[in-house]
Amino acid sequence: MEASDHAGVVPNGECETFADKETVDNSATHLNLHLLKLNDSGDLGSKFSEPVSDKTKPVTETTSSEPSLTRSIPPLAKSALNVPAMPPEYLDVEFLVVSGQEACPLSTQETVYQVPVTGALQITQKDAVKTALLLELDLSETPISYQPGDSFNISCPNSSNEVEQLILRLELAEKKDHCVKLKLKPDTKKKVAQLPAYIPENSTLRYLLTWCLEIRAVPKKAFLRALVEYTTDSCEKRRLQELCSKQGSADYNRFVRDPSLCVLDLLHAFSSCSPPLCLLIEHLPKLQPRSYSAASSSSFHPGKLHFVFNIVEFPSCFERPVPRRGVCTGWLSKLVSPILQISETPGKLSEVGQDHSLFPKVSICTRPNSTFHLPSDLSVPFIMVGPGTGVAPFIGFLQHREKQRQENPDFHFGETWLFFGCRHKDKDFLFRDELRHFLENGTLTHLKICFSRDLLGSTEEAKPKYVQDNLRLCAQDLTRILLKENGCIYVCGDAKNMAKDVNEALIDIVGKELQIDKLEAMNVVAGLRDKKCYLQDIWG
Repeated sequence: MEASDHAGVVPNGECETFADKETVDNSATHLNLHLLKLNDSGDLGSKFSEPVSDKTKPVTETTSSEPSLTRSIPPLAKSALNVPAMPPEYLDVEFLVVSGQEACPLSTQETVYQVPVTGALQITQKDAVKTALLLELDLSETPISYQPGDSFNISCPNSSNEVEQLILRLELAEKKDHCVKLKLKPDTKKKVAQLPAYIPENSTLRYLLTWCLEIRAVPKKAFLRALVEYTTDSCEKRRLQELCSKQGSADYNRFVRDPSLCVLDLLHAFSSCSPPLCLLIEHLPKLQPRSYSAASSSSFHPGKLHFVFNIVEFPSCFERPVPRRGVCTGWLSKLVSPILQISETPGKLSEVGQDHSLFPKVSICTRPNSTFHLPSDLSVPFIMVGPGTGVAPFIGFLQHREKQRQENPDFHFGETWLFFGCRHKDKDFLFRDELRHFLENGTLTHLKICFSRDLLGSTEEAKPKYVQDNLRLCAQDLTRILLKENGCIYVCGDAKNMAKDVNEALIDIVGKELQIDKLEAMNVVAGLRDKKCYLQDIWG
């Protein structure tokens, strides 16, 4: 039985030479490299099927003692490896020359609308660490409606430059405008094998890689295992085995997952790896739309939808020699560059013309949020926690509340608190003028701000650095609002750090103010979640 059918053990860390290789036929079918060997009883063997050549250098022989994406060091380099089983292949690809036909996007459960971007404003200063943009979409020609707190999806393509690079690396440049016809392998061992439903018929290769596959996805270990079979250099093969093995998990995390590498990075690093297109289609996930929170109220901006985002930056590193931007944020920033304004007082969009035919367009569909909305009872107090672009939905909240106050001048509205934070007061204090306006007219009762990177003067006292620090300083008011007045708290922003730290702060506050232990405090906070009084719109 062949090695590709089973998990196996690679016994040592020396690069291997392969004398017994089956050739790849013209349809790029499976290349059987006898890497592993099973013993007669069917157990996993512990020897290569071919002896190690004396002329082959170990993968660790290098001028550097540091490991990298393509190089390991002992003990991993000398370890026997538990390599996972080769995932069964299940697709065949045929290229067809069909003129005059283009792929039609598949119908989805959501209705997608193409709308013009009528405004674009950079709302951080040029020397800010991150660049944030505020975009305005015109919904007046669509039936789309939304509430503050709702989100929406934007359909975005992969970078055209990266698509072209990938096509060249796959040696398919002459077929990039050919239609790709997919069929299931008749002899596949994959259970419940199906054609990808997200790839339309008549898709050209260029269309497929641009609109259907997440070519930026971090390759999973199963994908790395499959790439082993299409790698001819023995040292590169060994390193890919290490990265997908149990013993190489730390290296996989350090050199693949943590730097967010993609298949293009791996193919550049492992030059002898030549996978067929069908392998990428089998292992790369569907290109998903990106979700953004509405940063406006339709009652404040009729027929308009505002949203805010940071342009995601992936700096260059050893594993990724060129810097990249996020798939959607990079595409959006390039799309709106002809109409982008740089504001001296970040936050306000000015008119850039009325001819919508000249504006760039994006495809969107709504994602109504059933819970992340203002309290239906206008007398209920609420707290908003949104550092950085996490403040976006709360701008919509406050715009909506301002309109409610105008329509109900004699009503006694509940308190409104906003905890905002950013790095620098003069570089990335988003919506500064709008927040000042809400404070001055009473829409916002309390605004608590912190700046995590501003240096203190020699005579200044230490100030809160993060939103959770300010929450702790307002512990009595928070417990009063949440536990005595049945108010609500909303948290928006980064899930990995901020939301976790805010949750810990709430547990500490409840424990201290109620004089209960941590477990009891955790139960109280969990109770707020259950009652829909502690709501999150977070991403990670």
